Amino acid sequence: MKIIWLATLLISSLLLVIVLLRNKLSMAWLKGFAVHLVLAAVVLYVLNYSGLIPKMYIPLNPATIGTVVVLGVPGIALIAGVQYFIV
Repeated sequence: MKIIWLATLLISSLLLVIVLLRNKLSMAWLKGFAVHLVLAAVVLYVLNYSGLIPKMYIPLNPATIGTVVVLGVPGIALIAGVQYFIV
């Protein structure tokens, strides 16, 4: 049963990549998303090691980077607020 699910995942992933690569609008979207992803990771890295937010470390993981990619600067404030008040 696991082999069937793995094969389905691989085939659907391959078909998704083919569809995204054939459409030129998708390529522009993918490039923009990649740039935002890299910038979000760099901003979080700089914030962690510059000391701009004292006594706070925001981990670099897919959840935090994804939040910053989607929300931008308010995403950083959201993560910092959640970490300060909840954690």
